[in-house]
Amino acid sequence: MDSQKMKALNELVRNEYPNIAGMVVLQNGQCQIEEYYHNFTSENRFHIFSITKSIVSLLISIALDRGEIQSVDQKILDYFPEYPIRKGHELLKQVTLRHCLTMSVPYRFRFNPYTRYFTSDDWVSFSLNQIGGLGQLGEFRYAPIIGPDILTGILTRATGRSVLDYAQENLFQPLGIRVEKSLTFATKEEQMAFNQTTTLSGWAMGPKGVNTAGWGLTLSPREMAAIGQCCLNDGQFQGRTLIPAAELKESTRKQIRWEKMGLDYGYLWWVINEHEHAFAALGDGGNALYVNPQKNCVVAIASTFVPRVKDRIDFIRDHIEPLLNE
Repeated sequence: MDSQKMKALNELVRNEYPNIAGMVVLQNGQCQIEEYYHNFTSENRFHIFSITKSIVSLLISIALDRGEIQSVDQKILDYFPEYPIRKGHELLKQVTLRHCLTMSVPYRFRFNPYTRYFTSDDWVSFSLNQIGGLGQLGEFRYAPIIGPDILTGILTRATGRSVLDYAQENLFQPLGIRVEKSLTFATKEEQMAFNQTTTLSGWAMGPKGVNTAGWGLTLSPREMAAIGQCCLNDGQFQGRTLIPAAELKESTRKQIRWEKMGLDYGYLWWVINEHEHAFAALGDGGNALYVNPQKNCVVAIASTFVPRVKDRIDFIRDHIEPLLNE
């Protein structure tokens, strides 16, 4: 990459995207850009927030291919037969994995009851309890934290293993990704501090031993990029199929549209451009994993958490991709 253009890009990042901590850009399987800011290095691990959802989507794809999960059209209650159906809660009987994967489940809350969720003794059951309300099953309703844990609850029951153990064997270790342990938080302060972590390696876990689905995983930019490159290669890595190509294609194509925001969604992946089949995993604070098969590129951005940031997809398409086309 031309040194003057890299200097200009780094100035842009520092001035207009000040919470970006690290960035890795691959094209044609080769690293084109690897930059770190504010004294961070490749050794730092960042809480990637909702990018965790897209990793869970990959694990669901693997479980489907292995026959551990039969179909995305299975009812979620197939995995929770002991769950009591209360009066007025009958909608739950109709909810499938597809509804959860496409964020098309209605919930009772208008504002996310985070305090009640984090202080409950079972995050999966708490999420099941919230299904219902005035929304329609099949209409997009983005659920940042409360709700996705149903899917990691299903993965845990379907595979008989923790989600982290399953991910280690089937995805992380083959790609050389280090996620050291499941993490629990004894206090609110510990959990809030985790949002700013740059040194912990792990995956958050609820009180019942189920890893989180909507948040809670830490990775480095290199590790995110490795996952993105595997997706770009149709799930292949060094001649081995890690993610089934057919399931991956289904997950990253448009399944539903968030009409209010004008955004397309697959199975826990954002569909950026259908023509290019470009898709992305996006996490709070400006974390991003972007894959564009047409341009044969992967962009991974890790960020320190701040509440409001400039759009990372605009940044990638306006400032990164043009450099790759030159």
